[in-house]
Amino acid sequence: MARLFGTDGVRGRANGDITAELAVELSVGAAHVLGTLGAFGGTRPRAIVARDTRPSGHFLSAAVCAGLASAGVDVLDAEVLPTPGLAHLVQSTGADLGVMISASHNPAPDNGIKFFARGGTKLPDEVEDAIEARLGEEWDRPQGTEVGTITRYEGATDAYVEHLVGTLDTSLEGLTVVADCANGAASLTGPAALRRAGATVHVIGDGADGGLINDGVGSTHLAPLQAAVREHGADLGVAFDGDADRCLAVDADGEIVDGDQIMAILALDLKERGRLHEDTLVVTVMSNLGLKLAMKEHGILLGQTAVGDRYVLEEMILGGFSIGGEQSGHVIIAEHATTGDGELTALQLLQRMVRTGRTARELKQVMTRLPQALLNVKDVDKAKATIDRGVADAIEAAEKELGERGRVLLRPSGTEPVVRVMVEAPTDEQAREMAERLAVIVRERVGL
Repeated sequence: MARLFGTDGVRGRANGDITAELAVELSVGAAHVLGTLGAFGGTRPRAIVARDTRPSGHFLSAAVCAGLASAGVDVLDAEVLPTPGLAHLVQSTGADLGVMISASHNPAPDNGIKFFARGGTKLPDEVEDAIEARLGEEWDRPQGTEVGTITRYEGATDAYVEHLVGTLDTSLEGLTVVADCANGAASLTGPAALRRAGATVHVIGDGADGGLINDGVGSTHLAPLQAAVREHGADLGVAFDGDADRCLAVDADGEIVDGDQIMAILALDLKERGRLHEDTLVVTVMSNLGLKLAMKEHGILLGQTAVGDRYVLEEMILGGFSIGGEQSGHVIIAEHATTGDGELTALQLLQRMVRTGRTARELKQVMTRLPQALLNVKDVDKAKATIDRGVADAIEAAEKELGERGRVLLRPSGTEPVVRVMVEAPTDEQAREMAERLAVIVRERVGL
């Protein structure tokens, strides 16, 4: 059977794949596994639960709270809050567990459940596997005063906004920013943090209707932000996704500043201030080859991991590194966060603009992106795609054709039912042609 947990928790169609019953069982399983591992230290455990704005978040968060309380866990319900906000509160309050109800950048009908351990870090694969293995098991249920309580977490959003602004050492006064909140959790915190930091802020995608989360707005749909930046003559536009754990940007000319470029800008900032541990930036295999070349010019090494900010964080913790992230906009700044934080990233990027007196357009020129084509191949067997001999031969031939001028990556998605084919090459045309050629071979070899 396929593993229930993906690269970012359990995710699927709400009330289809992700049911209230599953939410209860996962929460009970998490409480039991973490208790068995000694994560609660023998004391009555305390958890914080939060969600993004999706309509299904109401019943799923209620189910999670019920499952935890039934297993003897006291629950603080933070209601709508960005994923990194939950992680921060778990860390800052010393809570034993955090649970986020979100499907991140996915459309509104989807939802997901992801767990955070004490300290605000995502659970390792082996702990998730242990939780999955205990679903549906018989257990001794606490009764009377042994069951957990459920209490609303008053002031959760204010505490997170205060934390965000506290990471800055300079005012953003004089800068004009457009913030696209993806009709998601950032609507309550992103504009507030930017304004409190001193920026003039225009907001789009801050609708209260979570049924429109990520719908034509946010980090996966940048056209509205580009138009708004030009309309307001803004210095920068920042786009979050539904749970605000990622950020992409748009410069004053309406041109995109992607996650690789943002990481290059912030890594260079840390290096100049003597705060880039071992002069290393941690990225995933999806990062553009141009980032590696640019960092090499500035004496910055690149550590590389599998896709998923959890794997980036594991490598950062192992090496004590200061910053890492993904091309998609997940950026982890270890001094201030334990997971990808879009709002923190936006504030730090704006601070870099203030420190240097340079525009985003000027700053992003630290790296030159190699042309890249990324295709999602649907209706294929994801497991077979990585082991099929014909697919492997085709990739090997493509890599030989590119030599050192590019690269090929084939990766089954951990959050969607697709196989991603990525090609970097000297020209857009060559990258696109090669990606399309490989996609055809993948469909022919492992299509369903």
